Amino acid sequence: MLAGMTTLIYPTTNLARTEEINIVRGEGIYVFDAAGKRYLEGLAGLWCSALGYGNRELIEAVTAQLGQLSYSHMFGGRTHQVGIDLAERLAAMLPIPEAKIFLANSGSEANDSIMKMLRYWANVTGQPRKKKIIAFDRAYHGVTLASAALTGLAVNHTHFDIPVDELGILRAETPHYYHGHRDGESETEFAERLVGDVERLILREGPDTVAAFIADPFCAAGGVVVPPDAYYPALGRMLARHGVLFWADEVICGFGRTGNVFGSATIGIEPQLMSLAKQLSSAYIPVSAAVIPGSMYEAMVEPSSRAGVFGHGFTYSGHPVACAAALKMIEIFERDGLAAHAAEVGAYMQGRLREFRGHPLVGEVRGKGLIGAVELVADKSNRKPFADGRPGAITVRRCQEQGLLLRAVAGNSIAFCPPLVISREQVDEMIELFDRGLNAATREISELPQREQS
Repeated sequence: MLAGMTTLIYPTTNLARTEEINIVRGEGIYVFDAAGKRYLEGLAGLWCSALGYGNRELIEAVTAQLGQLSYSHMFGGRTHQVGIDLAERLAAMLPIPEAKIFLANSGSEANDSIMKMLRYWANVTGQPRKKKIIAFDRAYHGVTLASAALTGLAVNHTHFDIPVDELGILRAETPHYYHGHRDGESETEFAERLVGDVERLILREGPDTVAAFIADPFCAAGGVVVPPDAYYPALGRMLARHGVLFWADEVICGFGRTGNVFGSATIGIEPQLMSLAKQLSSAYIPVSAAVIPGSMYEAMVEPSSRAGVFGHGFTYSGHPVACAAALKMIEIFERDGLAAHAAEVGAYMQGRLREFRGHPLVGEVRGKGLIGAVELVADKSNRKPFADGRPGAITVRRCQEQGLLLRAVAGNSIAFCPPLVISREQVDEMIELFDRGLNAATREISELPQREQS
């Protein structure tokens, strides 16, 4: 514990356990605390520091933009070239026809913005009932009031009175074969059953009431769930039959994380809507993007003119310094072939992680590219989970002591998401540190009272 508690309210933190580590600088894939201890950043901060720390090109691009135009808003017809350039650059990369880009500051804001634009579009096109959105039961899509409703994690709802029903949010089962399959059910059969469940949900609600299905391709904060290969292609075909849009939340998987530019390509589905953030600027400056198809945008133009304004936007939408950071990130990403690098080094990382399959506490190892998870279970023979998230928390603490920063998600899945620039040798270092941390944690977990392990 650091000496004294500050006046900060900390995000996504146990408010009784704050200020336990003070990070003061970063270099490459490493960060350093106030005592000078070095840590390998195994989660790229929060799934976001693609280029690692101290990238001079990105710092110089930000510095140059600060000197030229430190701020200008985009309200009421005002614009700036760096914002236009970023939107054009993104549109050229995206798999969405005639994509239109709304710039915001976080993934939560991007998702919130798409929700609002879907409602606007439904109202101005004579479909006032078509506003419901389907999201996974273990989804994470943000923490603003609306995006938190999309999120399916209980901890993000507890005490907040999130208006899930009022906003028309429906739930689908997360396609996690390891925990969700029935005895004797193949991955393909499991996928077909879950897609069938979603179709029955749409038919029960009425296709004219369901606007979109939102998904993070690998449900990162929900446990880094790798779906069966058949799931998303079948889901996409079914949604198209019923006129329901597929909305890819690429906040984590976008820009190379899974070995393709976008996670949607990795899972084999074409989105009509997309949200981007995190790696978009390698987290050097907050920026996000809400992407809609040109046809949706065109439907909103004349109604906004009648209203006098399209009444949505933020003070920092299209912040010129954030746009400059994102443009430089994209330039480096494409020039250095980071998607291909993530595929190659990611395959190596996945192989090293699979070495833990024989560990007595490890139930499943899963992932794709440079994102993965090692799930701890109470009983490997029947995939029985622990009663609470204490084993995951213990493991993360012991890894931190060894000099490795990770995060436990969905209870006891230890997530790995290092910067995209990590090398094979650094993957080996990460695995060695995790091995030490897991071994130390195993001894402590075995000493927990039996009632806490079952």
